[in-house]
Amino acid sequence: MKRLPDAYLDIETTGLSPFYHYITVIGIYLCNGEDDEFIQLIGEQATGYSLLKALGSVNTVYTYNGSRFDLPFIHACLGIDLSSHFHHHDLMYDCWRNDLYGGFKSVERQLGIPRELEGIGGLEAIWLWWRYHNDADENALALLLQYNREDVVNLKALKEKLAGRWV
Repeated sequence: MKRLPDAYLDIETTGLSPFYHYITVIGIYLCNGEDDEFIQLIGEQATGYSLLKALGSVNTVYTYNGSRFDLPFIHACLGIDLSSHFHHHDLMYDCWRNDLYGGFKSVERQLGIPRELEGIGGLEAIWLWWRYHNDADENALALLLQYNREDVVNLKALKEKLAGRWV
C-alpha cells in the first residue's frame, strides 16, 4: 500500500506583514519514500485552490517557523488554514528542544547541512522578486526559485538530522 506523502513547505513573500505584502512563491516538496515531487507555485499561481490541490492527500506538512510565519501568512493572504486540513509540524521547536537556536540558515550551519546559495536570505529574496516583477529579470526569478528550493529540500534534511537527536 502506498504511504501518504509528507510535505515540506516554505513561502517567499514581498515582506513580513500579510496585510501589506503578498506571497511570491510557495515551495512544496512531497515525499512518500518512492515518488518524491517538488512543486513551486509562483506569483498568481499561489492561490488557495492551487495550494490545496498541490498538497492533495498529504499526511503532515513540515515547516521551519511555519507556526508563526508561513501558516498565518497563508491563512491571511489565501484564506486557507492549513492546520485545519493537515497535521502541521514546525521543526523549529524540535531544534529548540535540541539547543539549536537561530534562523533556519543558522541551524543548517550548526548541523552541517550544505547550501549552494550562501549569503542569500529573506531580504534578498524580496529584492529578487521585485527585479523579476518590475524588470522581467528571468535570472532573478531563477535565483529566487533556486533559493526557495534549497529552503524546502533542506527542511527534509533538517528533519532527518534531528531524527536521532529528538528529546
